[in-house]
Amino acid sequence: MSPLQHGLTPKMKPISPRRSAVICALDIGTSKVACLIARLKPCGAHEALRRRSHGVEVLGIGHTRARGIKSGTVVKLDEAEQAVRQAVDAAERMARVHVESVVLSVGAGRVGSELYAATVHIGGPAATDGDIERVLAAGSRHSVRGGRAVLHSLPVSYALDESRDIRDPRGMLGRRLGVDMHVVTTDVAVARNLMLAVERCHLCVEAMAAAPYAAGLCALADDEADLGAAIVDIGAGTTTVAVFSHGRFVHADAFALGGNHITTDLARGLTAKVVDAERIKTLHGSAICGASDDRDMITVPPVGEDEREPPHVVSRAALVRIISPRVEEILEMVRDRLPHPRSPGAGRPSAGRRRPARSRQGPGVRGRGRAPDLSAGGASRTSRIAAHASAHDGDRRLFREGGTMASRKLLAGFDHRVTEPAGGGPAERAGVLARALERQP
Repeated sequence: MSPLQHGLTPKMKPISPRRSAVICALDIGTSKVACLIARLKPCGAHEALRRRSHGVEVLGIGHTRARGIKSGTVVKLDEAEQAVRQAVDAAERMARVHVESVVLSVGAGRVGSELYAATVHIGGPAATDGDIERVLAAGSRHSVRGGRAVLHSLPVSYALDESRDIRDPRGMLGRRLGVDMHVVTTDVAVARNLMLAVERCHLCVEAMAAAPYAAGLCALADDEADLGAAIVDIGAGTTTVAVFSHGRFVHADAFALGGNHITTDLARGLTAKVVDAERIKTLHGSAICGASDDRDMITVPPVGEDEREPPHVVSRAALVRIISPRVEEILEMVRDRLPHPRSPGAGRPSAGRRRPARSRQGPGVRGRGRAPDLSAGGASRTSRIAAHASAHDGDRRLFREGGTMASRKLLAGFDHRVTEPAGGGPAERAGVLARALERQP
């Protein structure tokens, strides 16, 4: 029986720090399907990074244009299956290994956050692993609700009696052990159809991970996660948001706007083909005007197939006037979904709900009405917004400053810097990186 029938997604068994393993990660996006095969190699005590026990050796990668997918959701099963087969096959050929299971990322299905609190009585004088397992089970059991599938159920902080914000309560003395849990969920139907597309390729879904959580683990340094940071992943069809504070993943959200909408705006505004609009966006697009944009002219191919029809010419400033409103709309929606660092409800997901969890394990288990606070040292301190944008052709950009009115509102109170990603994708090779918006005065 599939665990999705109980509202739970598949979970991967922990890998021993002393063992090596080969894993396969699969990302089914709106514009492309990407597969990566890597070997996890144990690291010595002096080599391992904080919160990481293994090093990663990439064995093979494969990607192909997504088909049958809209905003990360399967809309044509046969076409989605073929795209997954091609991406996995390309990765297997490069790695020269055969995989039987994958770790699947999920960015669609209205990914959202909820906070739960649970409390249990400690069986002895000090908290043990068994007590921690009981309080985590009490919080996880009540996080399942109809129509939603649980992707992650992560402890944010523990409490012993009146002591709050405890990271690891093992061995500490007390009578009551409490936990604040961050639960990330998605629509069951979306998760089920993604799993079906993968299983039709004779692959097993070993685990499912929220795309914004995975993006944060990849892009953020430990200090950034400790100080407080929000990472925004702008994809082709969806934009996902993840907030980290005190090294913990505390908030996730997503909405169906992305790079494809900018391409469509250009195609309509310039009366051009979608493929030509995508190329113009990649090579010449920008969200703010430069000093010479009125003089830089861009040739737009005609829509018709009549070779005698001459192309028309527009200025780069005209592109900015089309792109900028959509970018501002995306940033405003991100701003509205971020928990305000100075509000009384800081630390509570803006789009989620918080519920006390009551366990059936005994009369000593009860709900506790408290949520983690970001204002004590998280987002209210020096933080950064890292917006990781992937447009229709897979180009990657990092936005870390804001100059438009919407982005200034979004990034108010944050310290930003501009960092260009390492490596080179299609857009980078074309010489187009996201332009740093001017610093807020």
